[in-house]
Amino acid sequence: MSTSLRTSASPKVGIVSLGCPKALVDSERILTQLRSEGYKTSATYEAADVVIVNTCGFIDSAVQESLDAIGEAMAENGKVIVTGCLGAKKNLILEKYPDVLSISGPQNYEAVMKAVHLAVPPKHDPRFDLMPAQGVKLTPKHYAYVKISEGCNHKCSFCIIPSMRGKLDSRRIDDVLREAERLVKGGVKELLVISQDTSAYGLDRKYEPAMWRDKEYRTSMLDLCKGLGELGVWSRLHYVYPYPHVDEIIPLMAERKILPYLDIPFQHASREVLKAMKRPASSENTLKRLEAWRAICPDITIRSTFIVGFPGETEAQFEELLGWLKEAKIDRAGCFAYSPVDGATANKIGGDVPEDVKQDRLKRFMQTQARISKAKLKKKIGSVIEVMVDEIDDEGIVTGRSWADAPEIDGKVYLSADRALKPGQIVKAEVIQANAHDLNAEVI
Repeated sequence: MSTSLRTSASPKVGIVSLGCPKALVDSERILTQLRSEGYKTSATYEAADVVIVNTCGFIDSAVQESLDAIGEAMAENGKVIVTGCLGAKKNLILEKYPDVLSISGPQNYEAVMKAVHLAVPPKHDPRFDLMPAQGVKLTPKHYAYVKISEGCNHKCSFCIIPSMRGKLDSRRIDDVLREAERLVKGGVKELLVISQDTSAYGLDRKYEPAMWRDKEYRTSMLDLCKGLGELGVWSRLHYVYPYPHVDEIIPLMAERKILPYLDIPFQHASREVLKAMKRPASSENTLKRLEAWRAICPDITIRSTFIVGFPGETEAQFEELLGWLKEAKIDRAGCFAYSPVDGATANKIGGDVPEDVKQDRLKRFMQTQARISKAKLKKKIGSVIEVMVDEIDDEGIVTGRSWADAPEIDGKVYLSADRALKPGQIVKAEVIQANAHDLNAEVI
């Protein structure tokens, strides 16, 4: 985005969206409401009448990125509305930027709209019938995130999300399935289910039933997967904790009702470290659970995230994590060196791991995972996989993703074809080459 202000016939709003896919969904809802009220969007600071910055406040680096984004918007435009997770730390923002127009926390759409109305009043009444069925999306047309709940009931010692987003608040299942259906009718080919804890979906509603397509569904993860399986598109689950009832959805993956893919934030393998982290399901035997899942659905893809250098983590506990990783052979893994978060209870644990040790462990973890990933991907050479086309660049290079790859976080499939392809198209391709992260394949 660039400088100077300009008022347009129809007010224009710029938006900077930071953080996780859950924040992206919040930004999409704000944009959908703005568009329905006649506002236009701007890709530059100079053309915007006001700028919304949707912030992240999960770790210190994210806080700094958010503050920098607010500062840039203030310098380039001057009329800035702040929302999102960092909005829960209002004083921190006001100390640096006392002239922002408004500050609100995550999913507080009403506060954002009120601030926009005060800054640049709408030119006419809402006309919701002008909106496309899928609303306004910040993702490509062929995939979309579906947020099934807000908040979280856990008290992980490294996390402050519950203090920002509150306790678990699940959407009714008929509401979720109707949204998913609208997205599919609008051309979406892949639905990515997100929340803070997808496994806990519906717990706060006591799994209440609701009707969709003349059939009763309970507000639960299992029935959600059954419903999504009726839509005939790729459905991918994120942020799933390995509770025993997750076993119930594995047969649906084997039947291809939903994608055979689970994003599970294991975080560590040492029970002592997991206990210090106050992780849910910390006592579960995850290796046995993975083995059981693979017996039912052999091609299931498991991706996860881990933290190394957590306060008190010993070399032996880190080696235990590496041993677990070698045995689990998960398909995709991200890893972070622990960073203290202002307000997190982990700050009081003590036993801080030196920064050079953290970085060494991070490097060793990623090297171990790279070897595992490379070996697994090489086994795919010669096989035929389904690939969703994501992008064709100016040079004609076609990139896509298999079932095993979520957008932005996993690997890519580089396609060669003797015919024109387009984003959102699903093709069959033979894998001809592989490295530690990506595949090369020929369309058949």
